[in-house]
Amino acid sequence: MKKLVVIAAATLGMSLSASLHAEPGDPERGQSLSTPCIACHQADGNSANPAWPKIAGKDKAYLFKQLMDYKAGDRSHALMNPQVAQLDEQDMRDLAAFYASQEASPGRTSADDETLALGKQIYFGGNVSEGVAACVACHGPGGKGNPAAVFPKVAAQHGAYSLDQLQQFSKGERANDPGRMMRSVASRMSEEEMKAVSEYMATLDPK
Repeated sequence: MKKLVVIAAATLGMSLSASLHAEPGDPERGQSLSTPCIACHQADGNSANPAWPKIAGKDKAYLFKQLMDYKAGDRSHALMNPQVAQLDEQDMRDLAAFYASQEASPGRTSADDETLALGKQIYFGGNVSEGVAACVACHGPGGKGNPAAVFPKVAAQHGAYSLDQLQQFSKGERANDPGRMMRSVASRMSEEEMKAVSEYMATLDPK
């Protein structure tokens, strides 16, 4: 069953990708539009505050989808929704192209070895008894994601941000995941597992 869910999710992602990649973005124009983004994400998309995501080097189709979801109200954030309100579709494509062209900085963690070992176990093996699918199936062995299916890069992301997103998915507070993929996985995870896998993903090489 878990295998069928992953296959179905990948199929859905491929279909979604076709529309998200329909028009190219202009990274140079995107950079010129990025000034308001710098306060939270820094000039190159490598945020200094662990509560705000690193967006440097993420796939442009994924970044574009998130901006579109914020504008449509399918994803909610007190700072992001007002920021995208005045952007048109081409603005969002250009911003996504710019940040996708940037290089993500290495991640950091203060987690102990036991926590990281649990995170690695969940990332590569899931938790069969609770029906938690392995993260590697969608995000890849190095956390690079799957651009063709619009599955995001998670390598070197701030652990605090990843944990917050898993918690939101678990509670249904974030619901812009195609086919409820992340909500289905996160809702079966314990708090300990979510924290451990978030810290483990922070240690993965973003290059």
